[in-house]
Amino acid sequence: MTVATTDVSALVESVKEEVIAWRRHLHAHPELSFQEVGTSQFVYDTLQSFGGLEVSRPTATSVLARLVGSAPGPVIALRADMDALPITEATEFEFASRNQGVMHACGHDGHTAMLLGAAKILSGIKDELRGEIRFLFQHAEELFPGGAQEMVKAGAMEGVEKVFGIHLQSMMDPGVIGICAGPLNAAPDTFSVKIIGKGGHAAYPHQTVDSVAIAAQVITNLQHIVSRNVDPLDPLVVSVTQIIGGTAHNVIPGVVEFGGTVRSHNPQLRQQVPEWMERIVRGITEAHGATYELDYVKGYDPVLNDEAVTAIVENTLRQVFDEDQVVTARPTMAGEDFSAYQKKAPGTFFLVGAGYGPKESRFPHHHPSFAINEDALSVGVQAFTHLALQLLHQEA
Repeated sequence: MTVATTDVSALVESVKEEVIAWRRHLHAHPELSFQEVGTSQFVYDTLQSFGGLEVSRPTATSVLARLVGSAPGPVIALRADMDALPITEATEFEFASRNQGVMHACGHDGHTAMLLGAAKILSGIKDELRGEIRFLFQHAEELFPGGAQEMVKAGAMEGVEKVFGIHLQSMMDPGVIGICAGPLNAAPDTFSVKIIGKGGHAAYPHQTVDSVAIAAQVITNLQHIVSRNVDPLDPLVVSVTQIIGGTAHNVIPGVVEFGGTVRSHNPQLRQQVPEWMERIVRGITEAHGATYELDYVKGYDPVLNDEAVTAIVENTLRQVFDEDQVVTARPTMAGEDFSAYQKKAPGTFFLVGAGYGPKESRFPHHHPSFAINEDALSVGVQAFTHLALQLLHQEA
């Protein structure tokens, strides 16, 4: 059995208004990572209303829906994330956040709504399907150790043969689909450094071990890791994003702390960066008679799209969408815990453009004025639905 493109398009059109309404409800009621109590209940209740789904709660704030077809076949998983960010919304939409200091500033409300739309369509044609679809509504993508890892531990991926996810992109034109084999997202590691010197009066610096001056040298030299230790063609980011130290203009503090993030695609390079950092910090502090503490925490693994599965995605979507809609995506240095699913099954994570308004006035992800073009939601629903139909019937 195959479903014609026009048939799927009609089904997508039939749920369009509901998908927008779901997205707006979720946007108005955002919840932080590991706190998605109301969000997960809304998703659970909505899925139950479709009928034909086996709905469960792998963790306290996640939802899993299983759609088992009428005949044996492949098992695939489609994933959406549900958590919001600790950001105060600055938009003036009627459906702006009602939870002070919390905002869907990364598009997860759209991801959830798109997957609900696909679940409704596919559950409606359950008897025509072979195999199984798992709809993963994941909590806590934004906060390490992440919800994907917890869902995997809870068994949500057992038996899954391929896994897919979509991320809306506010800086891409609406309707454009970006696909990329190999690395797409980076490993987002974090670090913190404490420089321990000897404080004293700012008028008598010779009686101190100036932790501010030492920290400044360390921060400057950390930039040499990217510029002088790494092949320029191998992506790496080392960013210091926090500095804490000092209490008065006439006091040299005894301790300065700073921290930041390291982003990489290459697993071997990722292993080397902490060693390079420690060598720099140790050498500069020893040279000036100070000591240090370095804490390096590895975050999510990089998202590495399987080449064969990505080829299936690209070929399928090129048959559905206009030729200029499907493009090759550039890898990014953002992190994503979708990589936890890819450890259990080969998969592809791809992008859907959702730019709101003219390019020059669009806001990036994690910005208080972040917004998406809701027309992109139907593109995501259509992509999810076609992929599921293609895989379940072609491979069965």
